[in-house]
Amino acid sequence: MPVELAILEEEGSAPQPGFEAEQTQAIAGRSLTQIAWSRLRRDKVALAGAVMIIIFLLVAIFAPLLCSIVGVDPEKLYTDQLDDFGFPNGPWGNASWQHPLGIEPGVGRDVFARVVYGARYSLTIAILATVMAVGLAILLGTLAGFRGGWIDTAISRTMDVLLAFPVLIFSIAFLVIVGQTQAYQQSVQWQMAFLIFVIGFFGFPYIGRIIRGQVLSLREKEFVDASRSIGASNNRILFKELLPNLLPIILVYSTLIIPSNILAEAALSFLGVGLQPPTPTWGQMMSDALSSFQVAPFYMAVPGMAIFLCVLAFNLFGDGLRDAFDPRGSR
Repeated sequence: MPVELAILEEEGSAPQPGFEAEQTQAIAGRSLTQIAWSRLRRDKVALAGAVMIIIFLLVAIFAPLLCSIVGVDPEKLYTDQLDDFGFPNGPWGNASWQHPLGIEPGVGRDVFARVVYGARYSLTIAILATVMAVGLAILLGTLAGFRGGWIDTAISRTMDVLLAFPVLIFSIAFLVIVGQTQAYQQSVQWQMAFLIFVIGFFGFPYIGRIIRGQVLSLREKEFVDASRSIGASNNRILFKELLPNLLPIILVYSTLIIPSNILAEAALSFLGVGLQPPTPTWGQMMSDALSSFQVAPFYMAVPGMAIFLCVLAFNLFGDGLRDAFDPRGSR
């Protein structure tokens, strides 16, 4: 028996059984994920952003159910509620229980249904474009940083060229040319695929450069040298040592890229090279509202507010996630 415990027993203050186990449990270390989750739970702003994101995702997923409950269809034309000038014959777009946000001037489509379905299309394009961009960034960024040499030079210079490329002009020209094909005009899936490709392909260099820099730093760390010293292969070092350390960075920047892609899709749709009518997106709704903006700005405000709230939610959550994974933050 240790001397200290013997003295404590003589003094009548020896530790009770299980005391050492309780002390060990109390000082047990926490993983980076546990620390990040603990910080994130205390960040009320980030949690508010997460709640807003969940609401938008639920609206997008259950768009058909919501429209069926209200009893509206995004493609149905309610022309019987338009006056001789093509405007709704009531205030606020003839808003009612049947049309909570009114109907659009000119064609008479229900605004609520188009906003709800617009969330589905806009978020789907933004999220899939982010998946594509992050996938390319992980593949090329880790390859450039881990291999080095001429591979690093070739990939880095390619990313520099793409970063300096006039993306908006090229996207408009590319989508205008592709938009002349019959397959593009008749298939919503093809339209979404081209938008996802354009947004995702030109979006990967931003996070690709960050991943490359992190890999260059991590490959010189002691744990990588230790893995090499015991004969670990390059594939094992890459997938077991480097990628797990990159996951927090990838997760944080993914949440920050999604709002940028939402704005990119809205801009392309606003310029008329996104999804073609009557398929609704938020950017297309704002473009349609231009003709009546001076007399009825309400029609532009509704999709504009949807874009604003959705982008704000992702930015708030992304900032909170970045602070949670920051090793220099307070514990």
